[in-house]
Amino acid sequence: MKQSIVSPQFNIQVENVMTWNVKPLLHEIRHSLNRLIETGESSVIDLRSIPLAPGEEEKILTALGRGELRAELDALGKSEIIETQYAGVWLISHYNENEEIIGRFIEVTVMPDILCSQSADMIDASQRLAEALQDTGGNNEGG
Repeated sequence: MKQSIVSPQFNIQVENVMTWNVKPLLHEIRHSLNRLIETGESSVIDLRSIPLAPGEEEKILTALGRGELRAELDALGKSEIIETQYAGVWLISHYNENEEIIGRFIEVTVMPDILCSQSADMIDASQRLAEALQDTGGNNEGG
């Protein structure tokens, strides 16, 4: 009885080309951007939940590039929000106290939710402003 030996096939890429996961993800971003334009529906892609080969995340970020807007937040740790070179496509990275990335998302939206004021925060702000105005005795000094 003759046994056949099946040798596994490996995808080894040594040149600087898009790997197997990069191009499909960029297509998904393009479809999400079209959906945003047509219906107003936002999308979020969790880059850390997608199995990416070494170097693929960097290739995705390079392909998206950087746009004109960047914001940094300090709330429960540092977060960086960068608009890519494609309007409506945002890269959001969350860091721990050691400056290590603990979450990275691509949001396809007009404005990332993390940058929008929350209702509870606005109510609190209004109350604090009212209290500050009372403390000044209601005068018009300084303005």
